Amino acid sequence: MTSQVSSPAEQADGTVVGEQRRAAGTKDVRRVDRVVIRFAGDSGDGMQLTGDRFTSETASFGNDLSTLPNFPAEIRAPAGTLPGVSSFQLHFADHDILTPGDSPDVLVAMNPAALKANLGDLPRGAEIIVNTDEFTKRALQKVGYAASPVEDGSLDGFRVHAVALTSLTVQALAGSGLTRKEAERSKNMFALGLLSWMYHRPTEGTERFLKTKFASRPQIAAANVTAFRAGWNFGETTEDFAVSYEVAPAARAFRPGVYRNISGNLALAYGLVAASRQAGLPLFLGSYPITPASDILHELSRHKAFGVRTFQAEDEIAGIGAALGAAFGGSLAVTTTSGPGVALKSETIGLAVSLELPLLVIDIQRGGPSTGLPTKTEQADLLQAMYGRNGEAPVPVLAPRTAGDCFDTALEAARIALTHRTPVILLSDGYLANGSEPWRIPDTGELPDLHVPFATGPNHTLPDGTDVFWPYKRDPRTLARPWAVPGTPGLEHRIGGIEKQDGTGNISYDPANHDFMVRTRQAKIDSIEVPDLRADDPDHARTLVLGWGSTYGPVTAAVRRLRHEGVPIAQAHLRHLNPFPNNLGTLLAGYDKIVIPEMNLGQLATLIRARYLVDAHSYNQVNGMPFKAEQLATALKEAIDG
Repeated sequence: MTSQVSSPAEQADGTVVGEQRRAAGTKDVRRVDRVVIRFAGDSGDGMQLTGDRFTSETASFGNDLSTLPNFPAEIRAPAGTLPGVSSFQLHFADHDILTPGDSPDVLVAMNPAALKANLGDLPRGAEIIVNTDEFTKRALQKVGYAASPVEDGSLDGFRVHAVALTSLTVQALAGSGLTRKEAERSKNMFALGLLSWMYHRPTEGTERFLKTKFASRPQIAAANVTAFRAGWNFGETTEDFAVSYEVAPAARAFRPGVYRNISGNLALAYGLVAASRQAGLPLFLGSYPITPASDILHELSRHKAFGVRTFQAEDEIAGIGAALGAAFGGSLAVTTTSGPGVALKSETIGLAVSLELPLLVIDIQRGGPSTGLPTKTEQADLLQAMYGRNGEAPVPVLAPRTAGDCFDTALEAARIALTHRTPVILLSDGYLANGSEPWRIPDTGELPDLHVPFATGPNHTLPDGTDVFWPYKRDPRTLARPWAVPGTPGLEHRIGGIEKQDGTGNISYDPANHDFMVRTRQAKIDSIEVPDLRADDPDHARTLVLGWGSTYGPVTAAVRRLRHEGVPIAQAHLRHLNPFPNNLGTLLAGYDKIVIPEMNLGQLATLIRARYLVDAHSYNQVNGMPFKAEQLATALKEAIDG
């Protein structure tokens, strides 16, 4: 996919840039600039696969897009119940967009639970496609419906399409040799075919995918392809769908290049592989499976050909312990987890601070505390990343802002860790991890050189003229100590968690030495070079909205809306959270009001107030879902007017 540089801004929800109708049999075709679709059903209905396939075809067509998968936390909640509802939301457009959309234009509800769980998010006039085969008396009672909402008039404000998805699928697969139960499992492909017709999505890629995925079971592959085609043909022939829609490719939304659809976790995995290649080091991942970080372990395990070694440990502590050992041995070492795992890894992170070894700790944040909300997103681990260790144990902290930015942030985290010999915490979250967007595949020449030298011989001369190796003799610019790989002749040295003597690395309990080492480790982090923060402020506004991490999309969309209404507002977004950019204090001082939206109770705002003594205003949400652009626009307007 190649395109020109983007210039249009995201339109307000529901805006139609033009409408054209042309002959397509007896059907009308309407052109719209953007659409938000949500597939919802039981956790066994294949909604994530359906959404993934629709997304892949939309990406290949050239639309800009953003997705929001929403999983139930239970491994297998009772079928047809509200806790078991799984959904996948996709926002695609003919211009650049930033969020998965505030509210769906189309809801595909595979059962009453899916309808009830999602109905409150729909605007009046939205289209609802319901699988009427599942609206049985028993299924309705499970979710508290006294009568079918399809028949009692409660959906009169919506455009409802009652489609017997299950029985139509079974009918299409008659003669396939499958049992009725087996045939019913293809109803998600029937729904996908219908939506593919409705929005003129390509079909060849999905058919190839199905044939490949079920290559070992050709009967199942053929059934899914048949159901997919039957859904497409149903849309083409039924009188219930008189209009289909076109969303043109986003020709101006992308820089020239080759693009692919990518999720945040996949981008992180690719970024780690790229970092290891750019550093000339083997990549070692020591990890314990935990939602929503496990996909990184799964992906990296596929790349042994690139020198990647993955170790699934027995627990979180063993995972980071193995990674730290690999760092000592000269690898680019990584451990992945979520918030509960960071708590368990904290002692070993402190050990890595003391040993001054490069280590990447990737935290895919989820709702907490404790086990919390495994499948929901949150930004509440910032203070844990900053201070969640005993003693003075400073660690650099970074946060990507989009799914694609996870790739670049992984490279930047590796640069800091390798250059300064320090553990680095990267804070992604469930929204970025599972969501996806188009990503331009970079040329290798665009990637930074991350090579760092290992120590090879003595680096200090004693007063008597003897050349020796001092493991804690520092680079005067970076304050990094030498990286001495075990087995290098003459570089034997002590290692452990007890305080070191400056230079020699010998065990030291001297108070003055401890004071010096604590201050030196802090100075090393403070001296890390990070880019100055730039504010997007075309109108010389008096209010600045400051964000970090995954709030970038909703904040930017909200800022665009306000500017479209003539409201001046500035925006800045942090990637480096420790250390902060050197110019951050000066930048903040240039505005009368600072507003910080966060998916926590104000953790960045607390840091900003303490560090810069500014009256930062928090706007907080901790409901397990990302901000909506309209919600943020309203809050920011109130902050400006107040």
